[in-house]
Amino acid sequence: MLAMNYRGPQRVRIDEKPEPKILHPQDAIVRVTRSCICGSDLHLYNGNVPDTRVGMTFGHEFIGEVTEIGSEVQKLKVGDMVIVPFNIACGKCHFCKQGLFGNCHESNSQATAVGGIFGYSHTAGGYDGGQAEYVRVPYADVGPTVIPPGMDPDDAVLLTDVVPTGYQAAEMGGIQKGDTVVIFGAGPIGIMAARCSWLFGAGRVIVIDKLEYRLEFVRNYANCEAYNYEEMDDPVVFVKKTTDWMGADVCIDAVGAEASGNLMQTITGRKLLLQAGSATAVHWAVNSLKKGGILSIVGVYGPTDNLVPIGNVVNKGITIRANQASVKRLLPKLIDHVQNGVINPKPLITHRVPLEDVADAYHIFSEKLDNCIKPVLIPPSAR
Repeated sequence: MLAMNYRGPQRVRIDEKPEPKILHPQDAIVRVTRSCICGSDLHLYNGNVPDTRVGMTFGHEFIGEVTEIGSEVQKLKVGDMVIVPFNIACGKCHFCKQGLFGNCHESNSQATAVGGIFGYSHTAGGYDGGQAEYVRVPYADVGPTVIPPGMDPDDAVLLTDVVPTGYQAAEMGGIQKGDTVVIFGAGPIGIMAARCSWLFGAGRVIVIDKLEYRLEFVRNYANCEAYNYEEMDDPVVFVKKTTDWMGADVCIDAVGAEASGNLMQTITGRKLLLQAGSATAVHWAVNSLKKGGILSIVGVYGPTDNLVPIGNVVNKGITIRANQASVKRLLPKLIDHVQNGVINPKPLITHRVPLEDVADAYHIFSEKLDNCIKPVLIPPSAR
């Protein structure tokens, strides 16, 4: 089968790889019909995540058709079209029973933090991902959800990660009616977090980024304010000034390890890799919050350490909430939102690229070319 093949930092190609096989009675094999490139895939692509091994296939956002099931799979049948959450979850462990499907204790049993994730290095279990023609899906009775009849595949593929992560970013912010919410990052997750913040009662939503095409997109898509930090003397002072010097009620870090905007953080976190990515967005968020504010973090950072202003967190009484999105927990509600027109995900997809051109797609997305918001890869059998 055709599959993306990681060859080292900023080097990917399409290759022939063996088709996956059923390895456990609870497995299923899925023929991929859509697979997105995520902003967090760029952390892998750029060499920022430890134990990203040559030969791995990335891709944790995919949908497709079930072509084979293990002997113990009861909830799926061959021919079902399914949304596959990016989390790999057993559904039975201590954490899954709490709805923490992103922290499954079985799917990544050697780890003490994150659960298994498709195509996201050996720190997340070493599972091959969906930027391929076929994928092995463990715990097939737990994660995969049958796509409702009539749902657009472009909407469905964004329910694997982008919509749940953006929604949970707003949910973790504990937004109260009338709150001012400031979101750092206008990538797909930041855009969706801005849209979803209104659902929780936000009175004002502000997005901060440096790319004008993204800022224009989020203004139109999320009906929010959007500002370029390169036009500010200091983003923190800007937020303070625009909130009567009180600070934001809620800040959301939707950037993660490759944030720009601070030279020291960029050098230590992105160039020398002395910390697990640049924590610029965390700094800005902590210092932009009001006393007693809430910081929601969904931006991805690699293990294990970052330079963060913990003293300011303590002295301002800030609450920090962070996690990988629990896609399975959120899917029923979000499917309803999409079907009822409350959320319209597919406009985020700006580039539809044949799987065979995966290297070009990574280059376009990584370098922010051609006003790219979100690329989706389409295998030959789905075209």
